[in-house]
Amino acid sequence: MSVFSSIAKIPELKRRILFTLMMLAVYRLGCQVPTPGIDPQALMAFFAQQRGTIFGLFDMFSGGALEKLSVFALGIMPYISASIILQLLQVVIPTLEKLAKEGEAGQKKIKQYTRYGTVIISAIQGLGIAVGLESMSGGHLPVVLHPGWAFRLMTVLTLTSGTAFIMWLGEIITERGIGNGISLIIFAGITARLPSAIIKTFDLMSTGEIYPLLMVLLVVVMVMVVGFIVFVERGQRRIQVQYARRVVGRRMYGGQSTHLPLKVNTSGVIPPIFASSLLMFPATIAGLVRVDWIKQTMQAISPGGLYHDLIYVGLIIFFCYFYTAVTFNPVDVADNLKKWGGYVPGLRPGKPTSEYIDRILTRITLGGALYVSLVCVLPSILIRRFNVPFYFGGTALLIVVGVAMDTMSQIESHLLTRHYEGFMKKRLGRVRR
Repeated sequence: MSVFSSIAKIPELKRRILFTLMMLAVYRLGCQVPTPGIDPQALMAFFAQQRGTIFGLFDMFSGGALEKLSVFALGIMPYISASIILQLLQVVIPTLEKLAKEGEAGQKKIKQYTRYGTVIISAIQGLGIAVGLESMSGGHLPVVLHPGWAFRLMTVLTLTSGTAFIMWLGEIITERGIGNGISLIIFAGITARLPSAIIKTFDLMSTGEIYPLLMVLLVVVMVMVVGFIVFVERGQRRIQVQYARRVVGRRMYGGQSTHLPLKVNTSGVIPPIFASSLLMFPATIAGLVRVDWIKQTMQAISPGGLYHDLIYVGLIIFFCYFYTAVTFNPVDVADNLKKWGGYVPGLRPGKPTSEYIDRILTRITLGGALYVSLVCVLPSILIRRFNVPFYFGGTALLIVVGVAMDTMSQIESHLLTRHYEGFMKKRLGRVRR
């Protein structure tokens, strides 16, 4: 309660939080506005058959907007895809790598390229969805009322504009609100289904399908899992760094000791998203192609099965190492330490330092990959082994907990800044008197 009372006493922080909530309400309102030319009943019947496919994954990130084919049906996924593509291209294109190291000006240029990429990806995906919907049906009813290029162009324009608007919402929330706007939009989309899941759970308890004791045990497990995620996400391996003393003019700089923090889960939620996408693409193709051996193969690796979980864990571990290698370069870190006069005690600057950092990063990445894998296969374990009738865990839980932690840390930093400002004002007032 003291935190909320402190927020109420700071007008700027209260204004930022209210602005964020208003923008998220606008996003959720847009998720209810349908795209023209669609039969909603046939579309819902079609998506009822698409659980465990790539459509289901996109629908989760769009907060159910894809299932309704609203103006925000593509969600923020095109922006995420464009950001990831640009991060990967920085490794192979020297110009982009140079831009990334140019500070704020370079980041603005990369952000501009990300916006262009988002629009291009949205247009391509919108056209693919429009063409695909024309050949789909739900409950023997066609999804598209009037197929043709008029419907395709209208769908592309609507979905691309919706994604561009969401991208603008995310940026303005980051600038004028609290927290990371893009992450909060994903957070709002995922948590939008929480009330219906709670109502469904109580309905199952009232009908006797879930025993109260089992529900209590599940709540305890949920709390423990969330606490475990918070603990690991905050986990770091700190490498001690010592800075040599330097004399500049008549002053001496450096000589202090600090540390280089290496997160246990450096790659975040990107590996499970990549792994889920790769596993769901074959299931999506199998649903569109009528070939017996393809269907049999997809059934063998369908979600909830042992083979699916093994392949899923293997892909997560691979992408954890791959994405960490792309985003964190030990050679650059060692060079920067050497440039500013820093060194790891007992190691020479340069190559020995980079090899030491790389060796530690390789070890903790394995722990982070196993942790992400455990959280992501938890839903299938609960459903398969304990007959739990709802989905808990996976990529959605990692995103929700991670975004909540990041937002709370930003609120705490605002509160801390205000306390320091108040302290400095008091001290300055005493000096003036």
